[in-house]
Amino acid sequence: MDFGFRNRNFRKNFMMIQGTITDIQAAAGSGRGGCAQFVTLEQEDGGIVNFIVSADTYVLNFENLYVGMEVMFFYDADAPMILIYPPQYQAVAVAQVFPGQSVAVSFFNRNLVSSDGRLQLNLDDNVPVRTVNNQNFSGNPANRYLMVVYDRTTRSIPAQTTPQLVVVLCNL
Repeated sequence: MDFGFRNRNFRKNFMMIQGTITDIQAAAGSGRGGCAQFVTLEQEDGGIVNFIVSADTYVLNFENLYVGMEVMFFYDADAPMILIYPPQYQAVAVAQVFPGQSVAVSFFNRNLVSSDGRLQLNLDDNVPVRTVNNQNFSGNPANRYLMVVYDRTTRSIPAQTTPQLVVVLCNL
């Protein structure tokens, strides 16, 4: 009996939380043998959020996370999570915050439009398209989950950009 859990039209819904890292601990009791970290993030409004950063979490540019670093954490908003305070999420991707730089994580369809319809990519031969292990991606990035780094967009709907970097999140 199929209850629709494997619906091919279902797309992950990624959310982003930005803030400053205030603590990093080994993820105790995770059974991951030191391969996971428990990262506490303080948002601009003072709210606290905890993230588990595992070996499956993609960290843009392979940056080492540190206390005081301003970052964006992306997580799957539809994934099951425990109801505790402060909230705790499994991080899918992390990016350091730089002035003038934006980062998006989403499913991009065949027209390279994000699943929320807010961003369309214009790719040319100068845009590096990489895998999560920093290798050149040789396929078509359409119809995949992508992390996109960009600076300028048009004021159209959807906003259009020629990104600085596209990372294909092959494991999603």
